[in-house]
Amino acid sequence: MAEETLTALRSLMATHSPPLDALVVPSEDYHQSEYVSARDKRREFVSGFTGSAGLALVTANEALLWTDGRYFLQAEQQLSSQWKLMRMGEDPSVEIWMADNLPNHAAVGVDPWCVSIYTAQRWERAFRKKEQKLIQTTGNLVDEVWTSRPPPEVNPVVVHPLEFSGRSVEDKLKDLREKLVNENTRAIILTALDEASYDITSYHIPCPVVHAYAIVTLASAFLYVERRKLSSEVSLYMQNNGIEVRDYSAVSSDVALLASDQLTPSSSAKETERAVSDNPGSYSGKNRTTVNENSTEKSINSLIWVDGTCCFALYSKLNVDKVLQQSSPLALAKALKNPVELDGLKNAHIRDGAAVVQYLVWLDKQMQEIYGASGYFVGSEVNKRDQLKAAKLTEVSVSDKLEEFRASKEHFRGLSFPTISSVGPNGAIIHYSPEEETCAELDPNSMYLFDSGAQYLDGTTDITRTVHFGKPTAHEKACYTAVLKGHIDLGKARFPNGTTGHVLDVLARVPLWKDGLDYRHGTGHGIGSYLNVHEGEGPHQISFRPAARNIPLQPSMTVTDEPGYYEDGNFGIRLENVLVVKDADTKFNFGDKGYLSFDHVTWAPYQRKLMDVSLLVPEEIEWLNSYHSNCRQILAPYLNTSEMEWLEKATEPIGA
Repeated sequence: MAEETLTALRSLMATHSPPLDALVVPSEDYHQSEYVSARDKRREFVSGFTGSAGLALVTANEALLWTDGRYFLQAEQQLSSQWKLMRMGEDPSVEIWMADNLPNHAAVGVDPWCVSIYTAQRWERAFRKKEQKLIQTTGNLVDEVWTSRPPPEVNPVVVHPLEFSGRSVEDKLKDLREKLVNENTRAIILTALDEASYDITSYHIPCPVVHAYAIVTLASAFLYVERRKLSSEVSLYMQNNGIEVRDYSAVSSDVALLASDQLTPSSSAKETERAVSDNPGSYSGKNRTTVNENSTEKSINSLIWVDGTCCFALYSKLNVDKVLQQSSPLALAKALKNPVELDGLKNAHIRDGAAVVQYLVWLDKQMQEIYGASGYFVGSEVNKRDQLKAAKLTEVSVSDKLEEFRASKEHFRGLSFPTISSVGPNGAIIHYSPEEETCAELDPNSMYLFDSGAQYLDGTTDITRTVHFGKPTAHEKACYTAVLKGHIDLGKARFPNGTTGHVLDVLARVPLWKDGLDYRHGTGHGIGSYLNVHEGEGPHQISFRPAARNIPLQPSMTVTDEPGYYEDGNFGIRLENVLVVKDADTKFNFGDKGYLSFDHVTWAPYQRKLMDVSLLVPEEIEWLNSYHSNCRQILAPYLNTSEMEWLEKATEPIGA
């Protein structure tokens, strides 16, 4: 199939006007989403590689796949012989490869809806030296050869209750319009699904976002969505908040109208616009009079704000001299959680922690009964049994059981991402996704890593634990302990205001570096409030990547703490908690900067059997004992007697 697909694509490339020397097939959908619907998995269809991040390039004679360090091993296993794996960070980037390997004046095709402004501009800069051209295809060539492309998903839209969001849409629009005025802009185009929501949600993919665009001007607001998804209740909500609903496909023509200053609300929406325009006190911008789009001050606010992640198709309809290309103001607004969101996040993680403990109790019992494993607490050889029983555990069946435990908890709405449930060598595939037909059976002699999370109405969760139900080797214990030390050292850090995640990333790696070990992914990402489990590439993150220098950590931000180590062909280790940034009490306050620290909101034990306690320093042991004590106290109300007995044993103080 892969060979037939490549042949068909190359035929379309040759007959395209102009003929294409190369075709880029990104992973992203029209909104640059990390997790896309089945019909938008074009790169997966073309290449056979199922990871969430990557880019395919097809030329007349070659097919190449770029992906990052999380997926090197997975890509090696999934790509056919017709494809060449290009390792990001090791091989030349895609734009450098194209600039160096394609001929002068080469035409490189891409669907402009599936590539961001930032990416397209980066490619165009690289193309200048050989006068190569980026060609926007009028349709998606992959769609033309994908005869079995899945149909569109139709997921009903609901309003996210104020009791969980903590702030009204009215207040959020007021804040956004203040930012528009302060940046001398008259409108903003929102394309990211978690920003174009107006506090409506839908279980669209692992993230409860709505497939929509939004445009907000100084006096109007528009939502572009398939109308059949909206109930009468949602439509009334939009109307009451002065938001005009338009067809999803109308965004292209409306952006062109916006560029020529001709985008106006329909007659039925003008009364709402007039009410906003007549109330300049509705926000306190320095150019407040510009709230009236018909005023003489209109020229002051002449720019249109777009984020660099906006699709190139919409950007191409704008006058580049009238564009403010800058990070969306909503990125930081999402990252700074309000008190209601923080409370919800903490409560969601408590219920989620209880589900994880219940899962470990169940799994421990099953591993002993079915496989004769020594279990979670005892590190001895497997007591081999007659394996005539029909029962067995697989990576998929146990992850389904974990979902069952979560589904029993209040406010559960689904998983926040596909569960990574991986045994032994599969654990070394950093973003491994087990399939029922091909997944591995659990092995009591191997490490088991599960990275999982859920969407609850009051919060989004993400946790990783690594366990062993047999006798871990000294090497496995040493590696686990190094990961644990980095996890602890980052989680208990104190640092001055103004510190970025780029600075802190090293704390999680130093214990691994001492033994010449490392990992190829970032250490921490933002997490949404009943939104995306990964809040994009920022605005903040804990990582070695340059983007982690952009925004310092601030109180009320959430971020994960997830170092790891992956040994190809043997095992993978990762430990992950969600943290909340808070003000720290310090003895001194050098430079009057103020200091920050973290609160852990994830509650589940670390496996004592996998630790080499001799490698832990007293401060780390003290932290572990305190954390485990909190686990017992916080989770007790959610566990029955036998589950609580298991947890008490799992959290016994080290050194007691």
